Amino acid sequence: MNNKCPWCGSDKAQINLWLRDEFLTKEDFHICECLNCGLLYTMPRPSKGQIGAYYKSEEYYSHQENTKGFIPKVYERVKKVNLKHKYKLATNGLNVGKLLDIGCGVGDFLHTAEMHGWECTGVEPSEDAKAIAKKRMRGEIFSSEELENMPDGCFDLITMWHVLEHVDDLKWQVEQLRRLIKPNGRVVIALPNYKSYDGQYYKELWAAYDVPRHLNHFNKTTLTKIFKTSGLELIKMDKLRWDAYYISYMSEQYKLHSLPLIRGVYRGWISNCKARRSGEWSSLVYVFEKKMRN
Repeated sequence: MNNKCPWCGSDKAQINLWLRDEFLTKEDFHICECLNCGLLYTMPRPSKGQIGAYYKSEEYYSHQENTKGFIPKVYERVKKVNLKHKYKLATNGLNVGKLLDIGCGVGDFLHTAEMHGWECTGVEPSEDAKAIAKKRMRGEIFSSEELENMPDGCFDLITMWHVLEHVDDLKWQVEQLRRLIKPNGRVVIALPNYKSYDGQYYKELWAAYDVPRHLNHFNKTTLTKIFKTSGLELIKMDKLRWDAYYISYMSEQYKLHSLPLIRGVYRGWISNCKARRSGEWSSLVYVFEKKMRN
């Protein structure tokens, strides 16, 4: 088994947390902290042939549509509000152009962007989600491997909404971002933040660890280190405030508490209140630009 850090390759690490797949299989995993670059990563890491089985659930909402029940309906309503915020955050100050959404799921964000005139392309590994996305949008949907066939500098905007934590080959993915974005183009990456209040409160039961679907676990410091030598410059940070409520609700379910929705909303509210002072939101959005070099 390869225990090396997926970013820097160091084999010097310590176990940060023991936890299990609370969402689906109940299998045991642990999270290692690289003593060289600080990245947290899931061990053992499922192979490419194994990882798909960990997404096979009707409750994995990002790969579903038309879900039934109270919670899925609430999720869909909040998602619509969140989509408007995400679109504004990602495109503010940009002229309409070519957009690539990596890990596009069923195409929600791409559909929103197309409605505003963007020429959209998606990347999605799930065949089920890809089939749904293709029905909803005009642009093409590709597999992750096909990124390498796309020409250099062909996109004005690249987005990854809660996707980089799922990526097995971080170095390859960051290189593709650098290569595919146009000079002065923008890359927007949203990630869970385990330094948030809800991350620290729920610890090994924090739903955003989501092992083994989440292979990598970031905070502001580790992500900044990763992109420092990529040619992409961090110009702004923002947040997805609704995520704290959903993650806290899921975490309350894992704690087997009664009234998980009420408890989760309360804990998410506390997390957001504390984040207004600390900046450690449950989900952080990083906005990078590919700067022209003299």
